Amino acid sequence: MTVDTGSYTTEREEVLAKARKAKAITSIIARLTTGQKDEVLVAAGHRLIERSADIIAANAKDIAAGREAGMDDSIIDRLSLDEQRIAGIAGGLFQVAGLKDPVGEVLRGGVMPNGIQMKQIRVPLGVMGMVYEARPNVTVDAFGLALKSGNVALLRGSKSARNSNVALVQILQEVLVEHGIPAEAVQLLPCETHESVKDLITARGLVDVVIPRGGAGLINAVVTGATVPTIETGTGNCHVYIDRDADPAIAVDILLNSKTRRPSVCNTAETVLLDSALADPQHYIKALQAAGVKVHGDVEKLGADVEAGEDDFADEYLSMDIAVALVDGVDGAIEHIARYSSGHTEAIVTSNIVTAQRFADTVDAAAVMINASTAFTDGEQYGMGAEIGISTQKLHARGPMALPELTSTKWVLQGTGQTRP
Repeated sequence: MTVDTGSYTTEREEVLAKARKAKAITSIIARLTTGQKDEVLVAAGHRLIERSADIIAANAKDIAAGREAGMDDSIIDRLSLDEQRIAGIAGGLFQVAGLKDPVGEVLRGGVMPNGIQMKQIRVPLGVMGMVYEARPNVTVDAFGLALKSGNVALLRGSKSARNSNVALVQILQEVLVEHGIPAEAVQLLPCETHESVKDLITARGLVDVVIPRGGAGLINAVVTGATVPTIETGTGNCHVYIDRDADPAIAVDILLNSKTRRPSVCNTAETVLLDSALADPQHYIKALQAAGVKVHGDVEKLGADVEAGEDDFADEYLSMDIAVALVDGVDGAIEHIARYSSGHTEAIVTSNIVTAQRFADTVDAAAVMINASTAFTDGEQYGMGAEIGISTQKLHARGPMALPELTSTKWVLQGTGQTRP
């Protein structure tokens, strides 16, 4: 079994052909039992580990090409795979296999006065398109979550991860076929030009939903250009506000973990807001600098490394850089966040429960952390297993998107011959 590379004359032809194949098998995938899906997920996880050497070899080609093209270190980090990361990706499939199957779950129901029984149940979305950048782990996460929720996955990864994605999808398709499931349950779309993205996000009638995952430019292009319904996964301009009532030791630990744990991911802190009433605000600047973080802020007042401009507070660095600003208490922090936040994750460090509650009640974000690192905004940390992304929109799904968020609902009414007068 190999990834479909059929004799297509254009990218558009390939995208639409694969979308038709996906649409044709939606009812087959929707009817798979929980046992069938879990068996495939577990087998796929083991197969990925067994084929780690093949995956790493393919990934090495992408990394070499990326370095030759001058790719940023943060993107190289997101692109890179090793045995440990592959084991983690496989572990995500094992976790999804152990999660409750959302398909068929009854959300509510009742009996009409005329005796008709009614219930609202979860059903698959259908064909789920994914557009994402240099994260080959998303290829497997999307497959696992799509399959468990009864959906068919059309994956449009980036050109920078092409070899890695081909290797991964080939393995996943092999496992599907071995278990009597059509290989088209997961398909990789062409990535040579941006036209394939346009073809995917405008394939109304063939694709039921598109989920973009990546930088602000990609997400905006998909959301504004799509005629297919989209679920927006936003960028992560996340803030840590250190209040006047914060424990300095706890605050430093949370700040450093939020910024330095893995700077290239969307839940990393990009701005630290310091209460102007803090006794020693430079204490936190020095801690960041000692950890190797370049601080963008007021050089004279705070001892920042570089002077900050307006763009610094709106930027998602995804690197060992952070913006810093002094604010007038919690209300100043809330005002700053409202102006610059992408609505992903916002954190406060304080021992004042009234201040913490005001922050939590007022800040508009998918996740609010009170005395905890922004790094905890993660589907696995929430107990959801692998996630598709962090939704920053307000309709249908918000926060980590896992199995329930990849379903829709339908009403089923059962009568005994009733007619409406």
